[in-house]
Amino acid sequence: MTSEVARDVVSLRAVGPSELALRARRLDRLRSGVAAVPVPPPARRGRAEALAAVLGGRAVRTPSGSFVVIEASGPLPLPADRLAWLPDPIDPRHPLVCLDTETTGLGTAAGTMPFLVGLGSWDGIRFTVRQLVLPDHADERAFLDALAHLIPPDAWLVTYNGRGFDWPLLVTRFRLHGAGPPPHAGHLDLLPLARQVWRHRLPDARLSSVESGICGVRRDHDLPGAMIPERYFGYLRDGRGEALRDVVRHNRQDVASLARLLATLAEGLDPDAHGRSMHPGDVAGLGRAYLRRRRYPAALDCFDAVLLRAHEVPSADPWSVPLAERITAERARLHARLGRHAEAVDGWRSLAAGGGRLAALAWIQLAKHHEHRDRNLVAAYSAAMRATALAGRGRALASPLSWVERDLARRVPRLRHRLGSFSAVRRPAA
Repeated sequence: MTSEVARDVVSLRAVGPSELALRARRLDRLRSGVAAVPVPPPARRGRAEALAAVLGGRAVRTPSGSFVVIEASGPLPLPADRLAWLPDPIDPRHPLVCLDTETTGLGTAAGTMPFLVGLGSWDGIRFTVRQLVLPDHADERAFLDALAHLIPPDAWLVTYNGRGFDWPLLVTRFRLHGAGPPPHAGHLDLLPLARQVWRHRLPDARLSSVESGICGVRRDHDLPGAMIPERYFGYLRDGRGEALRDVVRHNRQDVASLARLLATLAEGLDPDAHGRSMHPGDVAGLGRAYLRRRRYPAALDCFDAVLLRAHEVPSADPWSVPLAERITAERARLHARLGRHAEAVDGWRSLAAGGGRLAALAWIQLAKHHEHRDRNLVAAYSAAMRATALAGRGRALASPLSWVERDLARRVPRLRHRLGSFSAVRRPAA
C-alpha cells in the first residue's frame, strides 16, 4: 500500500459524506492499480539447460519438471560370484546399484532434501555412474521420478551409511510427494562392514579414509562435505552452476569408491585365499562379521586362516594383545558355543601355557570347565589359583587385571567351600 493510499485511509472519518464517497472511489482505483502491477516470475525456464551446459550433462524436461543427468563410465571389474560369501550374502544374479546423495543438510526430516544423487551400476566389467541434479525445488517430483526409474526392482543397493542417512532421507522425500520409495531386493551398507573388517589399520571409518587406506585412492583438491550444502544454496541464489562442479566431482568419486570397496571385498572373499591374499587382521575382522551373523563355519575358517599367519602382524604396542592370542580366545569361545568343548579346552590350554595377556582369562575358562562340566573341583581350584597368581603379578607390574580379580573374588571362596564340603562328606567316621 502506497503512502498516498495510507493517508487516505487515515483521513476517511474527517470528511463529509460526498467527500467520503469521492475518496472511497479514489481508494478503490489506487488499490486496483497496486494489485495490477505485474510481478515478474522467477527465471526458471532454461535453468536446467544452463546448468547442464556448465556441468557437462544433459537437461531432461518432463511434465512434472526438469532435471540434469551427467554420465561417466570406465572399466572396473567385479568378481560378482564371490558376493555370495559376504557376511550379508548377495545373489550375484541381482543387479547392483551403488548409491550416494548430496543434501542440503545432515538431518533426515522434511527440511532436508537431496539435490544430487549418484547411481553406479555394472555392465560386464564397465562401471557407469549416472548423476541426477536438481535445478530447483519445484523440480523435485521429476527428479524423484527419474531416480525411481534408475533403480531396478530386483536390484541390491550398495551404500556407505545409506541405511542410516541416504535411504531414509529419500524415503521421506518420496512420501512427501505422495509416492512410495522405489522397490529393491536388498540393501548392503558397507559402513558397518568396513568398521568390522578394516578398523584395526585405519584412523577412522570415513569413506575417504577407507578408500585411501584400503584401495590406495587419494583425492586431490576434494571439496569437504561440510561445504556442499552452501554450494547448492549459492547456486539457488545466483543461478551460477559453476559452484556445483566440485560437488558433482565429489559425488562421482564417492560412488566410484563404493564400487572399488565392494570389488576389494569380493576379491578377498574366497575362503581358499584367506591365508594368502588378505591382511590377517582383515580376515580376523571378516571372521567376527560372520560370527555376528551366526555364520559359524565361515567364522571358523577365517579364524583358522588367521592363526596360520598371525605372526606376520607384530604389535607396535607392548601392552596390546597380539592378534594370535585374541583369535585363539575367540575361536575357543565359538567352539564352546557350538558344543565342541574338547576343542575349546585345547584353545584355552594353549593360551594358558603361552603366558600372554590373556593367560589369566584362559585359566578362568578352564576353571569354569572343570567345575561345571568335568565336576573336577581340584582341577578347577588349581586353575583358579593359576589365575590368581597372574592377577597378582599384573598388579605388581602396575597393570592390574580388574575383571579377573572381580571374578576370582567370587570363584575362589566358592571352590574352597565346595572342596571343604566334599572332603567332609568323604572323611571316614572315627
